[in-house]
Amino acid sequence: MIAIIDYGMGNLYSLSQALLRLDHEFVITDDTETIKNADKLILPGVGAFGDAMVELKGRGLAKVITEEAIAGKPLLGICLGMQLLFTSSDEHGYFSGLNLLAGHVEKMSMDLPIPHMGWNWLSFRHPHPLLGSLEEGHVYFVHSYHVKATNAEDVIATTDYSEEITAIVARNNIIGMQFHPEKSGPLGIQLLHQFAKGRI
Repeated sequence: MIAIIDYGMGNLYSLSQALLRLDHEFVITDDTETIKNADKLILPGVGAFGDAMVELKGRGLAKVITEEAIAGKPLLGICLGMQLLFTSSDEHGYFSGLNLLAGHVEKMSMDLPIPHMGWNWLSFRHPHPLLGSLEEGHVYFVHSYHVKATNAEDVIATTDYSEEITAIVARNNIIGMQFHPEKSGPLGIQLLHQFAKGRI
């Protein structure tokens, strides 16, 4: 059972529809006991980093997510959900994140339209079970802030948007995707399936 964590700031419909099509059992929940009993967790996210952390802490979810991830439960963060896995962000002020991965989230500053919105090529940086035998391709991004990971080895895929942008991070049981896999065509769906069936 996959628990999709509902804290009022996630794109739950398209994600749940993708998991239905893939025939993976899931529940959308903000209940801490349900989260503890789940086999895997997905933390989606749309909106501002600071607002998301307020919601996660206020609902008691930040604590249970952190505890379950540290205990080894597979956790996937999507879009803002990926950014929340990191140490901190300067989106509309300085905010601490879940600190499950080392790094900082900062505003994109390249001379291209911001937010970065649309299809961009996903480049694999080094082999990882999540990537398996998949081939590089286009995935769908919508974001104005990006992750600067402290540990380069945590970055397993990137995209180019005037500069190299972190697209997938992975360390042990923790995975993050800056793009929306559920909206990213065959490659995105395959990546979501890889996580759901335990390829991490």
